[in-house]
This record gives sequence, structure tokens and C-alpha cells, in this order.
Amino acid sequence: MFLRYGDAYIDQHRVSTPQDKAIRALSRCRTAALGGHVTRCNHCGIEKNNYNSCRNRHCPKCQTTKQMRWLESRKSELLPVGYFHVVFTIPHELNGIASYNQSLIYNLLFKAAWVAVCTLGKNSKAFGGLMGMLAFLHTWGQNLSQHIHLHCMIPGGALCDVDGQKQWKSCKPDYLFSVKVMAKFTGKVFLRLLREAYNNNELTFGGSITELENPKKFDQLIALLRKKSWNVYAKEPFNGAEGGLEYLARYVSKTAIGNERILSHDNQQVTFKWRDYADNSKEKIMVLDAHEFIRRYLQHVLPDGFMRIRAFGFLSNACKAKNIDLIRSQLTPHDKGLKQDKKDKEPIDALMMRLTGIDINLCQTCKIGHLETTKSILSQWQLTLIDAQPQYTDTS
Repeated sequence: MFLRYGDAYIDQHRVSTPQDKAIRALSRCRTAALGGHVTRCNHCGIEKNNYNSCRNRHCPKCQTTKQMRWLESRKSELLPVGYFHVVFTIPHELNGIASYNQSLIYNLLFKAAWVAVCTLGKNSKAFGGLMGMLAFLHTWGQNLSQHIHLHCMIPGGALCDVDGQKQWKSCKPDYLFSVKVMAKFTGKVFLRLLREAYNNNELTFGGSITELENPKKFDQLIALLRKKSWNVYAKEPFNGAEGGLEYLARYVSKTAIGNERILSHDNQQVTFKWRDYADNSKEKIMVLDAHEFIRRYLQHVLPDGFMRIRAFGFLSNACKAKNIDLIRSQLTPHDKGLKQDKKDKEPIDALMMRLTGIDINLCQTCKIGHLETTKSILSQWQLTLIDAQPQYTDTS
């Protein structure tokens, strides 16, 4: 789809550098433009061209390996406690500001959600202490519209300071905090931070939100947002902590839409399936102009270097390993002092076989032989370099 309409979209519309990179990467993914290698079956002898992937993080075809490795690592860090799946959603009235200020608005959501969880955790009479949170930014709805929210996995409890020693305390099995309190707290913190950004001239305004540069108009928006109920969802994850991680692992590599939902892309139109959660989760069909489809897709392309997955509290990367060992030693004393040896990075074919039972090297034609690489296919860039080399003539 991007191969067919991507270049025309770039010519006719204004795109950011990350969006331009995404269009060009996705349109060339697994094509001869990126090069690759030729494999031959050692049984039936059939040969096949295998082209390289673009490895762009917004490509729906390139992130499966990353997702599997991430899930394996996070499962190894699970604590023997209850977990909660918490979702923080910002009001749609902020979508316009988010379009022109992606990094700032997304960062404010991460910060506001963590401040709410951290503060409520410290003030809890039952388990007051430092909590942990793993958060995933998700910016789209099923129809590719903006729907900015965080999916979070939160262990049920906190690390408390007892007589100078860190001690784990668990919360109730089926209750973390009141969702109404979390929602109100998150909204209050977010709007305070947004106001500070406005006062410091950190916000960019354009298009339909240009009027918000006017202080009176901005004050009216803040007043409206203060009256709204900020949406927070909190439940124990389906199928336990591992099930919750498996669900959230989709967001490690998930893009606004996967290839399996796109039914066709011809005649300057894209047809795709979507689920309407406002109508009893019914599956429906949507048809969009190709350029409108690309516009919706590109609004979910993240700024370069932006971290979509973040860890907070005792799960922060700087102290995670130490805290997990400490908590496990208190909850399961027989495991005290036991640490898993750090393993070398497992080859993808071995990882796929272990986790899925699929032999990716098995010949799909004869189902007997295995594929062996016989030669490389140069990419367009490599061919250009060869053509650019100076040519010498033997004059001896």
C-alpha cells in the first residue's frame, strides 16, 4: 500500500522527518530494494529469494522477533504477587494539541500517570511505599483515529521502609486504588503540567488549534478539561500476570494497523476491518481514500528516539534487578540468593522453535529438507556504491 501510494503522498502533503522515514521504509520492506539472500532446499533443491526487512519500528512486518525477546525478558522478571492492568486515557479535546506537540503531550501523560500511582502508593495506609509500573503508550483507535492512552502493568504492592530496611507489602488481592481517585488525580496533575508548558511557551499551535495561542481560549479549554471525567480503567489482568504481559507485548511492536486487517488497496482506496467498541464490539468494514488512510496512519508515527515503553519506581532500569531479587527473597525465601545466569542472545531460529515449535528453516515446498543460504542479493544502495566506484583502464 505504501509502495503504491507513499511517494505521491509525500509529494502532495507536508510530512515530518520521522513520517518520511516511515513511508520510505515501509514501501521498501522485504523488496529487492533492500537486498537479501537466496536459499536452496538441501532436499528438493528449490531456490527462493528472501529480501531484508526495513526494521522500522512502525512496520507491522518487522517486529515479531523483538516482541518475542521482550516478552521472554519481562516474564523472567515477574514477581509472585498479584498484578493490575491499568489504562489511563486523555480526553479527545487534547488530540489537536497532541498532533502539534507529540513528545510533550505523551511525556505529560507518562508523568501524570506515574505521579498519581506513586503518590497514592506512598499515602496508602495498607502498604505505603514505593510502587513499580511498566507503561506502554498507545495512540490509536480501531479506525486509526487518535485515542491516546497508556496501558500499564502494576504489581500489587510496594517496597516500604521498615526500620531502615526495604520490605515488601502487598495490597488486597482484587483492589489497588479507586479508579475515580486515580482519574481525578491524573487529570489534575496533567493539566497543571500542561499549564506550565503553556506559560513557558513550550507548546506549538497551528491549523485548527491556532486560536489556543490566545490566553482566553486556552483558559476556556483548561476549564472544560477540569470538568471532564478522565477515564481510568483498573482490573486484574485476564489469565494472570503472564496473560497480562502477553497482551501488552503486542504493543511492543504493534502499529496502528496490521496487514491482516487490510482487505484491499486499489482504485485510490483502502478497505480494512475494524471493531466498533461503541457498538457491542461489532466488526465492521471501513473504506478510506488512500491519502486519508496514510494521514491517519502517520499521525501515530512517533518522534525519533521517543521511548514508547517506560518503567517506573522499583521497576526502573537502574534498580530493577536488585529490587526484584530483594522482593523474591522475602516472598519465596528458598530462592534467596539464586540468580539466573545471563544467557547469550538466542538465535532467532532456536527461539522460534522453543516458543512456537515452528522450524523457520524447514522447506515449505517439500516439508522435508532445510533451507541453506547460497548467495547474497545486493541492495539498491550497495549497487549504487558499486556504480559510483571509479573505473580504471590498464594502460601498461
